[in-house]
Amino acid sequence: MQYVRLGKTEMQASVIAFGGWAAGGWMWGGTEEKDAIDAIHAALDGGVNLIDTAPVYGFGRSEEIVGKAIAGRSRDKILIATKCGLIWTKEAWPDGKGSLHFYTTLEGYGTPERFDYRVYKYLRPLSIRAEVERSLRRLKTDYIDLLQTHWQDETSSIAETMETLLKLRDEGKIRAIGASNTQVRHLEEYETYGGIDVVQERFSMLDRQIETNGVLDFAKQHGLTLLPYSPLCRGLLTGKLSPERRFGPGDRRDWEERFSPENRRIINAKLELLQPMAQAKGLTVPQLIVAWTFCKYPKTSVLCGARNAAQILENVRAGDTRLTDAEMREMEETLS
Repeated sequence: MQYVRLGKTEMQASVIAFGGWAAGGWMWGGTEEKDAIDAIHAALDGGVNLIDTAPVYGFGRSEEIVGKAIAGRSRDKILIATKCGLIWTKEAWPDGKGSLHFYTTLEGYGTPERFDYRVYKYLRPLSIRAEVERSLRRLKTDYIDLLQTHWQDETSSIAETMETLLKLRDEGKIRAIGASNTQVRHLEEYETYGGIDVVQERFSMLDRQIETNGVLDFAKQHGLTLLPYSPLCRGLLTGKLSPERRFGPGDRRDWEERFSPENRRIINAKLELLQPMAQAKGLTVPQLIVAWTFCKYPKTSVLCGARNAAQILENVRAGDTRLTDAEMREMEETLS
């Protein structure tokens, strides 16, 4: 396993990290706790040292599972990353207090007519502190290695948000600061008011917007570590989603156009063309794609979700791979 420096800190993160979204079950058709814990144990045993989760993943469930999984392990050998800034509530909040992000059921996206919670973007100081305390309890730890703002809230001041995060770092509650789902203007403000270590964005061979919208350039210029999420495009880039596959209740892939039977057929055919390169390197095609993701930028730790040990172990085996520029261009042309 290869490791990269986490932002401007002295922490070293594995190039493959464990993504805890699926472990929470929400939007993934539920979760089996034992399978999720086994997956985290397999990741740690395979050299992964960064586990990324968030309060909203299963409405606390993912964080609780991570807390159980790391119990009895050497805490100083594990980097725990979680987030703040998404609040779920049954009642509507007053105007100006956060921004409504979406409606959700306990299984997945809801509608104004059918929902269990309203989810708000909200990054005010008191709320961040309350979230951190709840996360610490669920994770059963006394510090968080990396705290990230989950989504950017236009009703909150980044200056006040950063002031709170820096105080939490000074108090030892957190060790590093990150931001997720950003635009360059957000990153510039974060830099103005103290600077962050990590930017977490959607990035895969099918989702490359950060290469053109300035976010990746900003990360390079300011020494930020990139945490790409959905590197296998929620299974679409594994080649294992047949056109006949049906998704479970709450699984958002059931209605997204890119997961239509016809698009799955097209993508699977393109993935077959990568087989010779993967076999020459002793990899599967999904492993090759994970390697492409962390080879795109030197300071990258790729978030790989898993519902069981077998899934994460397949990703872990890519952790020692290096690709040449020519190989990466060939892959990009194949999937274009």
